[in-house]
Amino acid sequence: MHPRLAADLARLPDLLDVTRRQATAFLDGLAERPVVQAVRAPEPVPLPASGAGLQSALQDFATRWEPGLSAGAGPRYLGFVTGGVTPAALAGDWLTAAVDQNPTSSLDAAGQQVEEEAIGWLRDLFGLSAGHQGTFVSGATMSNTVGLAIAREWLGEQLGVSPAEDGVGALGTVRVLSGSPHSSVVKGLSVLGLGRAALVPVPTLPDREAVDPAALERALREADGPCVVVANAGTVNTVDFDDLRAIAALRDRYGFWLHVDAAFGAFAALSPAHAHLVDGLDLADSLCVDLHKWLNVPYDSAVQFTRRRDLQARVFQNAAAYLGPLGDTPDPVHLTPENSRRLRALAAWFTLRAYGREGYLEIVERCVACAHTLGEAVGALDGLRLLAPVRLSVVCFTLADAPTAERLAALAGRLADEVFLTPTVYAGVPALRAAFSNWRTTEEDTRLVIRALERAVRELPEPSSR
Repeated sequence: MHPRLAADLARLPDLLDVTRRQATAFLDGLAERPVVQAVRAPEPVPLPASGAGLQSALQDFATRWEPGLSAGAGPRYLGFVTGGVTPAALAGDWLTAAVDQNPTSSLDAAGQQVEEEAIGWLRDLFGLSAGHQGTFVSGATMSNTVGLAIAREWLGEQLGVSPAEDGVGALGTVRVLSGSPHSSVVKGLSVLGLGRAALVPVPTLPDREAVDPAALERALREADGPCVVVANAGTVNTVDFDDLRAIAALRDRYGFWLHVDAAFGAFAALSPAHAHLVDGLDLADSLCVDLHKWLNVPYDSAVQFTRRRDLQARVFQNAAAYLGPLGDTPDPVHLTPENSRRLRALAAWFTLRAYGREGYLEIVERCVACAHTLGEAVGALDGLRLLAPVRLSVVCFTLADAPTAERLAALAGRLADEVFLTPTVYAGVPALRAAFSNWRTTEEDTRLVIRALERAVRELPEPSSR
């Protein structure tokens, strides 16, 4: 064994304690850390010939790279839809690296069995029936892509072909109907060979991102052959929800595949006041839920559910002698593009075991309350304009005067030390959005964000008269 490796192995308990102290110091400073750092990247250094051991690497990381890291795990990182990492999820993720399991084969089954239990807990959390079988994937993009891959095979089944065997060309023209699809859906269509042009935009309800069921029915009536409908349970801009029961009723008449993107909106099922938003979620043929959002587990983690695991295995089956037969209960190696991966379920298992349904209900309802507090403040603040009602956990707003992308970027820049917001365009208007999904975020954080917004709007230069 290389002497540096041998020395680090001999000192591993002490070195892990050093790592623990360094990680704890970072986490303890999240609330005070500038949310997005404006630090120049350090100059690259050549790969060392012999290396200096783990302790030296920890020191180098702390000196050169840690100062530039954002407070992405902190309470005021409200850009994108970003959760943090609960204490239990952190412990689970540390143990994931320590046990280093590849849970894709039943020939070494313990990791796979942990995943199955975690999937069962998640199914219960979201109110899904046993007909939905789940698989861990890396994020919402992969979850949507896997769901669309199963839908692609279903289209082939309707036409008497198998795209998995015969290629996507055997399908002919494919139509994917959606009102406000997430960009990952479009990416998935490209990756799967269906093409971005397969997406058929369907009109939404007035001043909404939710699809108009009457318009969807017209589009289905005009469709030539079987198609796919992608419904939203929580859009990114305004957390708008399609009427899932109405769409499922259309499926009974027109016979399409229903994929539901519920990346973070599925968590509305936990709240008695908001569960009606996801009424009908269980009716999906395939379903996307992102876990490194509101479950607050580390990147990367999501789950993909479907009622047609047989089609899923037909797409992703992997033939190799060392894997064994496909069988009636396919191993995860036959269910996603990955042949090997980390034991993603462990962080989810730990945090669900530690905090249960009541713990996550509290996180969801606190985040929703914070979003409503910010929305009310934006609506009352001179210089800002709320663009949509706060339906769940996202506040979408813009400048009252001259809401250009440049002025909004300047506003976000003035806020960056205290809060991180991401830009968007809603109904053709450049905007900013604040997404609440971090378990650390409190009402006091929200008040701090409001004060920062008030100050930044006052200090923003007046728009040019040109």
